[in-house]
Amino acid sequence: MRQFSKAAEQGVYELAIGITCVLGAYGICQTCLHKPGTRGFHKDDDARLGHALTFRGNHCAIGHPKSITRIIVKKFNVGIIGYGWAAGAHIDAINNTGRAQVTAVHSSRLLDGDEVSAAHGRRIKTYTNLKAMLKDPSIDVIDVTSYPYQHTDQVVAAAKAGKHLIIEKPLCLSKKDLNRMVAAVKKARVKTCVCFECRFSGEFTTLRTMIDKGLIGKIHYGEVDYYHGVGPWYGQYRWNTKKEAGGSSLLSAGCHAMDALLHCMGSTDVAEVSSYSTGSKNRIFKKYEYDTTSVTILKFKDGRLGKVASVIDCLQPYYFHVHLVGSEGSVLDNKFYSTQLGGLDKNRWSELGTPLVDSGDVADHPYQQQFDAFFKALRQGKKMDYTSLDDAAKSHQIIFAADESAATGKPVKIR
Repeated sequence: MRQFSKAAEQGVYELAIGITCVLGAYGICQTCLHKPGTRGFHKDDDARLGHALTFRGNHCAIGHPKSITRIIVKKFNVGIIGYGWAAGAHIDAINNTGRAQVTAVHSSRLLDGDEVSAAHGRRIKTYTNLKAMLKDPSIDVIDVTSYPYQHTDQVVAAAKAGKHLIIEKPLCLSKKDLNRMVAAVKKARVKTCVCFECRFSGEFTTLRTMIDKGLIGKIHYGEVDYYHGVGPWYGQYRWNTKKEAGGSSLLSAGCHAMDALLHCMGSTDVAEVSSYSTGSKNRIFKKYEYDTTSVTILKFKDGRLGKVASVIDCLQPYYFHVHLVGSEGSVLDNKFYSTQLGGLDKNRWSELGTPLVDSGDVADHPYQQQFDAFFKALRQGKKMDYTSLDDAAKSHQIIFAADESAATGKPVKIR
């Protein structure tokens, strides 16, 4: 049996919380000649003035040696539901944050615990009984990576057990299931993270910064399109072709594009959607029980417009298309023009030095950045920014409306 380090077994890490005088605690010198404050060191520093403790070299201002105060912080223990392609990427990303560790895996298959542990470099307990894993008091967070049609029951059960949640996209395949999920999480008051990880990619981090700084002004039109042929060569194809499993083109994959558009537009206040769908005649995609291409037009309450194409039956390289048009400039993938940067020629694009979202392989997705943000917020007792269940539920409500529009051939108002 493989041996793992003591730190890995205990699930702890060191956190430096500040520099203090070695003779004192909480930053206060025991001689009371100085203590922390908001101002710098002064030659007349003493307890009455309360000036800031200042270090020069290896000693404090009056000569006491300094030390770095450290505390030992327990890592969050995570249990994974499902042990497929996405789960492998999640496990590595979670462990690499340094803030959490995967200690358990549930699968409908009987897994060899020693093999799973060896594959990921730490002790992992395996379960085939979900209730048993949820009863484990040492598990803080449940990460749901199972099939989408299984998510709702598993999320509800985990929330009732008091576990915080990471949930792969799509959240679920119906409005009814979404409402159940949201109600259970709200009642349990647990924290959540939904895997719309593209928001944490270099591309969308850069775009969001440009937008926040006003470099392209007020966006009045945006389009984000998802082109990724999900055929027999892609792992998801095995189950994704079934209506009851994949749901729709938007739910199975294009939801990343919808969420990215809403992120760039800075709003989920959509008044109405109109959507149309179709599918390829190529025999490769014949097994699909739903239309594999859709185009959705969004009308925001403030009059702005957006467009999302979701194409999972294309024969081409993966392409995540972004085009944002604002009052002071535009962005086209990794190219841009802005009136706010002097000297640019509006007849030529300037280039952003940021990597694009250019792969459907989960190994290339920025899970680690997203999970790090989640565990950091969880440590602080806060809701994470950008990809909590509240945020993701709004994206899904719009997706469900788009699929309804495509099925009926009529616009659908968002209430």
